[in-house]
Amino acid sequence: MVMTLVIVAVAASFTLATVYNFTKGPIELAREAARQEAIGKVLPDFDELRTEYIMPVTGRDSLEFNLAYKDGQLVGVAVATYTAMGYSGRIRAMVGFTPGGEIIDVVHLEHAETPGLGDKIEKDKSDWSDQFQGFDPREETLKIKQDGGNIDAITAATITARAYCDAIDRAFQTFDANHPNLINKEKE
Repeated sequence: MVMTLVIVAVAASFTLATVYNFTKGPIELAREAARQEAIGKVLPDFDELRTEYIMPVTGRDSLEFNLAYKDGQLVGVAVATYTAMGYSGRIRAMVGFTPGGEIIDVVHLEHAETPGLGDKIEKDKSDWSDQFQGFDPREETLKIKQDGGNIDAITAATITARAYCDAIDRAFQTFDANHPNLINKEKE
């Protein structure tokens, strides 16, 4: 009986490892394609993209900053950001900023929020995230209205809206703290 259990465990482990190795590459390619698509959605046209990683003002994981240039001039910065405050865990988003710090647009990258409620952060499910377009975090507060900010919450999904604002604010605070260094990169 013990020998049968060992054989089953070894076979299951081998099968799992094999499936993992076969799917690892395609999953990475799909993630990279989603990342590139998100960058394209939150930035104006560009002909050069430089990526660097910067530690956020708050949080433990570095943020990915994608500096977009057109004819040698910085036209925008796409920041891959995150929050762990979502109703169902971590939410990842891409935020596009003008060189002056105004939000161009935002798109979600990954989440596990409740279907029909928290998933309204997705552009194909709701226009809720459109309120960030043209938002200037230096002039307005990047929080939901219930917390004293300027963002409308998602009906029945206040936790998700609060978390999404946290992710975007993390990106802005890091962008703002590193603004002079980012803007001067165009001269290099």
